[in-house]
Amino acid sequence: MVRAERIVGANMIVKSLELKDYRNYADLCMNFYEGTNILYGENAQGKTNILEAIYLCGTTKSHRGSKDREIIKFHRDESHIRIFLEKNKIPHRIDLHLKKNKAKGVAIDGIPIKRQGELFGMLNLVFFSPEDLYIIKNGPSERRRFLDLELCQLNKIYLHHLSNYNKTLSQRNNLLKQISFNGNLLDTLYIWDSKLIEYGLHIIRTRNDFILKLNDLVYEIHKKLTGGKEELFLKYEPNVTEEEIEKKLKKSLERDLVLKMTNVGPHRDDMSFLLDHTDIRKYGSQGQQRTAALSLKLAEIDLVKSIINDNPILLLDDVLSELDRQRQNHLLDSIGDIQTIITCTGLEEFVNHRFQNNKIFHVVNGTVTDENKEFGELEVKSSKKTGGLYYEQ
Repeated sequence: MVRAERIVGANMIVKSLELKDYRNYADLCMNFYEGTNILYGENAQGKTNILEAIYLCGTTKSHRGSKDREIIKFHRDESHIRIFLEKNKIPHRIDLHLKKNKAKGVAIDGIPIKRQGELFGMLNLVFFSPEDLYIIKNGPSERRRFLDLELCQLNKIYLHHLSNYNKTLSQRNNLLKQISFNGNLLDTLYIWDSKLIEYGLHIIRTRNDFILKLNDLVYEIHKKLTGGKEELFLKYEPNVTEEEIEKKLKKSLERDLVLKMTNVGPHRDDMSFLLDHTDIRKYGSQGQQRTAALSLKLAEIDLVKSIINDNPILLLDDVLSELDRQRQNHLLDSIGDIQTIITCTGLEEFVNHRFQNNKIFHVVNGTVTDENKEFGELEVKSSKKTGGLYYEQ
């Protein structure tokens, strides 16, 4: 069974965040406490936008699935994000330059990177949101996205194979369409088949190993959450096994040619959640699905800890309001010494009874105000340093 080691003191800390023309923020500079940071305010004020910006700096992707042009502030052509972090007491900086009509530019410590994948692993994040329920309720693509985003942060080799697999899949699908106009191109299909099998085999193995490890943790956590009344199991549902991929790809050729798309491979994988042998994706209640989603994310924290031997940064987006008291307590007890950034609409019971030594920010219509008194006034201000402040590629 996989068990996360106790991490004494966090080695990875987000120190500060700067935004320019990002969503509803024109200019923002804010510093974070190494423990718990709370962003509170009414809905649609910009709290989630801050978490999204941090997540972008770790993964180059929006947790909402938004495109770059949707993130840039209205009537602006570009947006900038800068994050300062510390790993093993060594300071680092990540710069993202988002553009409406071009690929984003990314730099680490002021040095532009050629491939966005080089950023993965620089900042390990676990993101909780009410939308986590979709991992269970929605279709297979949601569960594959969960697997890929986590594995890409933890495993550079997986990222390499996944990227190459997706490129090969796209090229093979394009060739299938061209063959309908030029049958002679059929003889070149084997080139893409061999590459698809090569990269696909690694993806299948890595996903299977990851889900097995995650399953051990999910089982224990879910048992505690339900007082030992329910047992939850994760099961990998590969579209095709390692042994079958070559054979089934060839067998599917006729169908692929008719549909002009590849119908066999890990791009069609899925993962099931079994509660006492019942698939809760289809037959679970809302409460069972919500508890399973919480168990999954808590297990994700423990697994990341065990792999990187450090705490990930924890981002909680208004999840407490979705949980009953027991599950709130279990989540908050699990945070421990992890640097956490939480959004919520109200502070009363959450702040007064659960945490001490918080950093508290009030967010109103794209303006962030520090309300923490114990640590003194925080530098939350509009940035005047626009010239040379942000990396541009």
